[in-house]
Amino acid sequence: MTPDELSRALSAALASAVADGTLALPADAVPASVHVERPRQREHGDWATNVALQLAKKAGTTPRALAEDLAARLAATPGVKAADVAGPGFLNITLDAAAAGELARTVVVAGPGYGRTDTLAGQVHNLEFISANPTGPLHIGHTRWAALGDALARIMRAAGADVTAEYYINDAGAQMDKFGRSVLARAKGEDVPEGGYPGEYVAERATEVVAQRPDLLDLPDDEAAVVARELGYRAQLEAIRRTLDAFGVHFDVWFSERTLHESGAVEQAVARLREQGHVFDVDGAVWLRTTDFGDDKDRVMIRANGEPTYFAADAAYYLSKKDRGFPGKIYLLGADHHGYINRLKAIAACAGDDPEANIEVLIGQLVNIGGERMGKRRGNALFMDELIEWLGSDALRYSLARFPADTPLSLSGEEMLKQSNDNPVFYVQYAHSRTCAVDRNAADRAVARVAEDGTDAFDPALLTHETEAALIGRLTEFPRIVGQSAELREPHRIARYLESLAADYHKWYSECRVTPYPDEEVTDTHRTRLWLNDAVRQVLANGLDLLGVGAPERM
Repeated sequence: MTPDELSRALSAALASAVADGTLALPADAVPASVHVERPRQREHGDWATNVALQLAKKAGTTPRALAEDLAARLAATPGVKAADVAGPGFLNITLDAAAAGELARTVVVAGPGYGRTDTLAGQVHNLEFISANPTGPLHIGHTRWAALGDALARIMRAAGADVTAEYYINDAGAQMDKFGRSVLARAKGEDVPEGGYPGEYVAERATEVVAQRPDLLDLPDDEAAVVARELGYRAQLEAIRRTLDAFGVHFDVWFSERTLHESGAVEQAVARLREQGHVFDVDGAVWLRTTDFGDDKDRVMIRANGEPTYFAADAAYYLSKKDRGFPGKIYLLGADHHGYINRLKAIAACAGDDPEANIEVLIGQLVNIGGERMGKRRGNALFMDELIEWLGSDALRYSLARFPADTPLSLSGEEMLKQSNDNPVFYVQYAHSRTCAVDRNAADRAVARVAEDGTDAFDPALLTHETEAALIGRLTEFPRIVGQSAELREPHRIARYLESLAADYHKWYSECRVTPYPDEEVTDTHRTRLWLNDAVRQVLANGLDLLGVGAPERM
């Protein structure tokens, strides 16, 4: 029996009590589903609910009396071993072994689909993350936002949401001109100009640009700077794409800031916001009255010299997302962008959206990864491609995803590489590889999920060991964890769940055998345990995939 099935059984029991007059409750007050959760203490049963405390007053009875009536009705439900009332009206439910163990088959049959929910069904979101300037490689901070943003997109999709992952290319403005001048200076063998980009990667871009345009240094300086900027920009953006590919992060949309200016979208945004009464003019400049919506000051959109500000482009970009059909707009920004929250919410309000419903801004805190490779820096930054080369994508993604985004991080590279149970990513991946080893050993001993005559050998009533009950209980939690992670925008819940599942599995592995000893016959207990082993393998793989982390078969 799954939690959803138990939830429906509780709803049916409530409906029955209303139908026979036991409960003085309107029929439409009976919930379609009843929330059940795992008790903190295993001895209290498999599941618990406080529905009696929630409905008793409305039903004109006491919580305990309602809970006792529900317990009696639920006791007749197939698969329920016991229903006990605790405290003022909590209901603790214990499933019989067969009903609980049936989940192993449910997981195996569902395969990669197990854990997917409809928690966010019908929601449409644009999720923007990283959005680094194309003037240099992605650095350690972007690495964290990449791990979190991509995991969040995967988890929200698993919970039923329609999510478009988007990278906003900041390819307009003075920084692009500085980048072009820096590339040109390196091509000439000169130092970069003051305020330019000094990293070694600029020299690499210069080499690539000259390879494409051997006549670069023969061009007039201003023309050469434009060519260096455009070709250097394309080369740097392609380098960013390659790095993200190596990290397993893929965007649905790469949106160029330039297009907002070239298409007239910035001017159109100003006009649209003016029509809504939020734009005003002072001293030749065009302003947006964002203080009406919680911002600390009004914002300039068009300077007195006619040049648009970054804020104007931000407003146009927001309207673009709205026009492209994204009711939900989620921004994952770095710690130094905390001041953007009110500005973005003000833009949403000025655009006629609900800033509490149509926009979310998640702030990711700083991260530091220490270790002997930290000394390898270029331009005073540790880059993502260097981190991947040093630590590997799996260790990086898992380690960065297992903490809340708003938690400052200081991680040890050496610890992330350890092959020991103290290293969380190794611990979880090893659990998966162990399930695969069990499968291989089982095949060697002719243990299969069906009997030799091809009949179904799965008998969930045989899964009676206490470690099996704990393991099955943990497996049932996975869809709920996925839904919570999606709703709360917290990928770390998946990682922490996987660590708990791995712990339960390792304990079960040491207590229960899937393959018999050499002098033993293969029984249905062994075959049924193979189902449970494979269910764990599937959930570990599904969870790791939500984090963008591999599930190795051998380690």
